[in-house]
Amino acid sequence: MKRALLIVDVQNDYFPGGKMELHNSLAASRNINEVLADCRGNSLPVIHVQHIATRPGATFFLPGTPGAEFHENVMPTADEKIFVKHYPNSFRETGLHEHLAEQQITSLIIVGMMTHMCIDTTVRAAFDLGYECLVVEDCCATKTLKFHDKEISAEDVHVAFLAALNRVFAKVITTQELAAQP
Repeated sequence: MKRALLIVDVQNDYFPGGKMELHNSLAASRNINEVLADCRGNSLPVIHVQHIATRPGATFFLPGTPGAEFHENVMPTADEKIFVKHYPNSFRETGLHEHLAEQQITSLIIVGMMTHMCIDTTVRAAFDLGYECLVVEDCCATKTLKFHDKEISAEDVHVAFLAALNRVFAKVITTQELAAQP
């Protein structure tokens, strides 16, 4: 089993001052930075996914804007692969699956943003493609959602989506639990 770190959409628009600020994005990015350092130190492949909006009416991750750039806490190095996506699913029309197959990667550590959208969609797609998935819960961030007249806090959204992924689609763990793995 060959494992890689998949970092999804850790881009400036999700941080304070950005066009789609998420709850706990800064804390999540610090944890991602820790996981990233460990993966680099252990020579695990690192793959970055960058969402560039192409949908008419999009308000964030617009092409050529600072908000679409990677956040400083998770900047790719020259030898790390970057895939640009235009949909929540990191595999859709990106070549990610083909790259992973070429590298014989069968297990993914998945971190990034937004828990309820791109993380959820990417994890489910990865599972359907046969990958073993680990999602690092404190390396993900999301936002408060509204449905009809109800407001669901970011904390509740985060926990609900991770609970739905856990066991069947992925094993959901913490940064500390990941660091304790051999």
